[in-house]
Amino acid sequence: MTGIRSYVAVLCAMLLAAPAGGFAADPPPPQAVRANRGILGRVTNPYRPVEQAPNDLSNSTRIESLLRAGNLYLSLQDTIALALENNLDIAIQRYGPQLAEASMRQAEAGGQARGVSTSVTAGPSSASVSSAGTTPGANVSATALTSNATSSAVGASAISSSGPSIPNLDPVLTGALNWGHLTTPQSSAFLTGTNSLIQRQNIGNFAIQKGFLTGTSVSLGLNNTSVTSNNPRNDFNPATTSSLGFSLTQRLLQGFGTGVNSRQIRIARNNREVSDLTFKLQVETTVAAVMELYWDLVSFNQAVQVGRDALGASQQLRENNRKQVEVGTLAQIEVVRAEAEIASREQTLVVSQTRALQQETILKSALSRTGVSNPAIAAAHIITTDRIQVPDVEPVTPIQDMTAMAISSRPELAQSRIQLANQQLTIRGSKNSLLPTLDAVANLSNGALAGDPNPLPAPTGSAHSNTAFFMGGYSTVLAQLFARNFPNYSIGFNLNIPIRNRAAQAQVISDELTYRQQQLVLQRLENQVRVDVQNAVIGVSQARAQYQSAQKAQVLQAQTLDAETKKLSLGASTIYNQILAERDLVTAQSNMVAAEAAYARAKVELDRATGQILYNHNVSLDEAFKGVVARPPSAIPDAPAARQQR
Repeated sequence: MTGIRSYVAVLCAMLLAAPAGGFAADPPPPQAVRANRGILGRVTNPYRPVEQAPNDLSNSTRIESLLRAGNLYLSLQDTIALALENNLDIAIQRYGPQLAEASMRQAEAGGQARGVSTSVTAGPSSASVSSAGTTPGANVSATALTSNATSSAVGASAISSSGPSIPNLDPVLTGALNWGHLTTPQSSAFLTGTNSLIQRQNIGNFAIQKGFLTGTSVSLGLNNTSVTSNNPRNDFNPATTSSLGFSLTQRLLQGFGTGVNSRQIRIARNNREVSDLTFKLQVETTVAAVMELYWDLVSFNQAVQVGRDALGASQQLRENNRKQVEVGTLAQIEVVRAEAEIASREQTLVVSQTRALQQETILKSALSRTGVSNPAIAAAHIITTDRIQVPDVEPVTPIQDMTAMAISSRPELAQSRIQLANQQLTIRGSKNSLLPTLDAVANLSNGALAGDPNPLPAPTGSAHSNTAFFMGGYSTVLAQLFARNFPNYSIGFNLNIPIRNRAAQAQVISDELTYRQQQLVLQRLENQVRVDVQNAVIGVSQARAQYQSAQKAQVLQAQTLDAETKKLSLGASTIYNQILAERDLVTAQSNMVAAEAAYARAKVELDRATGQILYNHNVSLDEAFKGVVARPPSAIPDAPAARQQR
């Protein structure tokens, strides 16, 4: 057992001498929870699972601060802030950069980079979408194209196995301990001095290996064998033989250089940027969705108010008709006609109220981690504190400037450009695989022998060697190893030339064709972004023209109703004409509400198409990633403003 203790001591020494870059000196990954500290922790932590923080399904305190007396008071900025803090689509996408970070650590250790997801989740749709303005679904946006094309392509370029294998960049320590008892019959006793050779072998071999980005692999190994036998011809029994060897292999053609061997690390770093862009795209998509939900809720509430006003006007008309019937100046059928109009108004009002309630449910689900499972949130009535404002003069920005802004800001295009860079790295690796394999191999080792004199009598005619140089224990072995008393050297080359090399050529062709295909995908995305910008500009112009027309029609219909009311009081008109004029005014008011909503949605789409939606609404990506918005909640308005929406 003395020899085994010596082997274990050497193993511990090699562990302590191992390069720090492969063990405890590595920085902890994000979200890592290390249980052990100190020297023991530095040694054992790389072999323990890294615990990740559990999901937090509690809502931010902002939503509670906006609740008062059963109402949830929301401004547009509070709606955006709640989405950044609580929306599950954004929360899910926060794991993308962390997954890409883990993939980058794997590539830095010499492994293959993993693909990253570039798909985003579209936000919820409103309870009812107006067809005014741009027609939904008429054109495919660049976002949809990048989800279909870039997602798989980026992932494929990241996990492609084209090119030579990459050396293992983390040191690897190997060890083998073996204890054995061997009994071997001998056909001749001339060599062993016995016809039954009995040996007890203790073997302890240790090595540490590491690869480098230059295409170099090195190995340092210590081999030990201790043998005790019944062979009388051995000069030393027991005897310990050891060798300390250093081996170096350098790739000279295929796999040579940091440019080829670092390609997976560079791809992983690019994919880390892709994951950031995907998160930005998700934030943009979610912010645009909740903004549209908010403005639609504002318009739905206005539609409810229009319905209430129309119902009140119809009820007033019925009361006036009843009074005239009582005095005998009007037929009873006019009361019936007014009641029929009231029934129609009540039905329209119920539909408007139901749509507004559905919209509130959709919006609350988008702004809460637990949806409407919270009774307080589920029962709360949303009070929107912002109103749709249509400026008198539309700011004019040249379409060329907006297009250039979109080309430089849209994350889909940046993702596609990174995809091309990744594919170029893949092509570099596949082209390097066309070269033959030529490796230079150098070996340097030192041998050692030590033991005790053989207590067995030497065979007749021979004598045991009593050389003092070899007598001793494992310390004598180590002294001989480091004194290089028995050195061995060798150097050579290994050459492998594939005939015809068709597999490597086919891989290069495939990678280059993929690159050409991705160039066209990028061009298609740029074309679609230009279409998105132009359609968004047209949508704003159309929505503004629709608003101006609806505004003028509302004024004229109000004047028409006023004139019809005066004519009715003078007996120059009929109740039926009065009802028709009221219907036309309600229609004009409803068109006005729809036009305002269409304008608000068109402005949101223009901000999204130009890639400025986050900038224009003061959205910080850092706050979105942390899930905490620094700005305080908006002040809750006074009670009369709240009662006006109920």
